[in-house]
Amino acid sequence: MFWSPAQARRTSPLDLLALLIFGLLVLVVFLDMPHVLPGPQARLDLAVWLLPLYGLFSLLRMLAAYIISLAFALMVGYLAATSLLARRFILPGLDILQSVPILGFFPAAIFFFIYLFRGSLVGVEAAAVFLIFTSQAWNLAFSVYESLITIPEDVATAVRVSGATGVVRWRRLLLPACVPRLTYNSMLSWAGGWYFLIASEMIAVGARSYTLPGLGSYIGQSIADGAYGAAAAGIGTLAAIIVVLHILVWSPLEYWSKRFRYEYASRTEAAPPPLALTLIQRAPLLRRGWVRALNVVGRGAGAVTARVSASLTGAVMRYLLASLGLAAALAIVYGGMSAAGQIIHPLPPEARQIPSALLFSFLRLLVAYVISLAWTIPLAYWLSLSARRSARVLPVVQVVASMPATAFFPVIVALVLALHLDLNVASVALVLTGMQWYLLFNLVAGAQAMPEDLRELAAASNVHGWLYLRRFFLPVAAPSLITGSLTGWGGGWNALIISEYLTVRGKTYTVEGIGTLLDRATYVKGDLQMITLTIVSMVVVISLINRFVWRRLYQRATERYRLEY
Repeated sequence: MFWSPAQARRTSPLDLLALLIFGLLVLVVFLDMPHVLPGPQARLDLAVWLLPLYGLFSLLRMLAAYIISLAFALMVGYLAATSLLARRFILPGLDILQSVPILGFFPAAIFFFIYLFRGSLVGVEAAAVFLIFTSQAWNLAFSVYESLITIPEDVATAVRVSGATGVVRWRRLLLPACVPRLTYNSMLSWAGGWYFLIASEMIAVGARSYTLPGLGSYIGQSIADGAYGAAAAGIGTLAAIIVVLHILVWSPLEYWSKRFRYEYASRTEAAPPPLALTLIQRAPLLRRGWVRALNVVGRGAGAVTARVSASLTGAVMRYLLASLGLAAALAIVYGGMSAAGQIIHPLPPEARQIPSALLFSFLRLLVAYVISLAWTIPLAYWLSLSARRSARVLPVVQVVASMPATAFFPVIVALVLALHLDLNVASVALVLTGMQWYLLFNLVAGAQAMPEDLRELAAASNVHGWLYLRRFFLPVAAPSLITGSLTGWGGGWNALIISEYLTVRGKTYTVEGIGTLLDRATYVKGDLQMITLTIVSMVVVISLINRFVWRRLYQRATERYRLEY
């Protein structure tokens, strides 16, 4: 029985607080019916009391995009890990797609969703979810691929010999292998979604613009209007949502994911339980309902995910692959023809700036990457030495990483101008916000995957400091470091569009770079030819870098530093 007089007497203040919060959420959502489903609007109502509702809208869009991204990642990552032919196409495709700025997807979002649905609410919402998807999916797909190709051969052989196939194989081997890295990369994907929330909820190409009610559009409009009080309220609401998500979702998930590590020795130090579990243990009513809900949701989600994954990678896969391949081929042909049609026209004068703009942008990315490595490797190494230290520090890092740095760009620019520094300093600082977290979280995930017997070997051999970093930490974390570098550079290319071109109170601050050219072509002129030229140029450069740098390093790291027993 869920409720009885005896249980009522044991109810704690935390139970009453949970019921009060739930009741307030119901009141906010359902008692203000005119605002529950507002459509696209030219300008938002910046009333502060609407912020909880805007936050709910943004959260639902993020959740929808994440569910689609997770399904995409499991399917694509599995294909890349198990099929050499598919890998040759999937990995370069992911490399390119994750590096294409979100503005590059604006024309596709407007054409495929908004135009097809004739500007209706469904079409604009679908376009926003699609744009958030483009900032979440690629990182998840790389994490699934890395998880599956680094499964120890003896574990894979044991499962293969046991005859496990289909749903059983997914539930017992493949999904558990993906859980640790998926957990950390899910935090990154949500951070990426928050990062580009403003652009996802304020879709504009030239004079055409579509604004959806949400925290991103609220913060963006407040900053553009110079209403910094409203912007601060929006940022505070977003920070509160991020903190609550961390306490209720990410921290428990991270704690739970540790049970899926490969271990050949007993763990000597256990991480402390997350705050949410500690609080729930002190609230009998909440604990009872929470445990029941988690059991139902966990069993259902595990069964559905395993069954869907097995179906997608089983007998129906060849038909699905054929359909997806045909659709991709048609999209590539159509996109290629459209791009060629734009390029063959007489080139605009701005096209001459593309080579130098690419060079300046690349140099900013390189500086940001070196700075990121300089602090993320020592921090990840320091955190890997103690589970309790990691449990104390990582929550703070996760919350900071989830905050959309776009909201703080005016402050950064104002600080740089006040110190009479070059705007390139501000640009590099902003690129860092789109790059460094990919490196840190992937390094932490790689360090967490270190088996305990290796730690015990290092302790027994009295190996520490620089020798431990070089002989134990970096070899174990090498595949994750390459994955973080690859996705970090992709995030850096994306960040260029907001780090090289910024408008505050009607005044625009720019530095020479490919992001500036793309922003001007998109927001100022609506010049589809220039948009095409800049994106094609970026794709060519990114493809060359990935082909001759990251792919070779990744293959070397996974072959040389793979854990085998």
